Amino acid sequence: MAKFRYRMQSILNIKVQMENQAKMELGQAQRKLMEEEERLEGLYRRKEYYLEEGRKLRMDSLKVQSLRDNEYAAARMEEYIEAQKENVRKAELLVEEARQKLQEVMIERKAQEKLREKAFEQFMAEENAKESKEVDELTSYTYGQKRGMMSRNEG
Repeated sequence: MAKFRYRMQSILNIKVQMENQAKMELGQAQRKLMEEEERLEGLYRRKEYYLEEGRKLRMDSLKVQSLRDNEYAAARMEEYIEAQKENVRKAELLVEEARQKLQEVMIERKAQEKLREKAFEQFMAEENAKESKEVDELTSYTYGQKRGMMSRNEG
């Protein structure tokens, strides 16, 4: 039996490599998103800390400079939080783009695999047809040989 060789195997290999690369890019984008979300959570905690500190300062003593510093720090935290929210949104977009790219590459790879399967099925059909023909020829030859021997024996 002949060996099956898919003539577009190199293309299929490239599609598999592209899929693996897209998976890695998606993983990196998801890690980046997680990092940005963790930074945002850290900023929220710092802001809460400043707000709590401000409440304590108002109760304990009225040091005007300390209160102003605290209010300034809390306001700056709000600015940082808004900027970080934008970073999170950008990271979410990158994740979505990476997910879409992976989906497209997976579709392309699956299409190539279907083509390979069809080529293999065709190959097997051709091999079965060849084998069937060889069996028929062998059967015809054997039958012919037996008839020839029977004719000689009768005569």
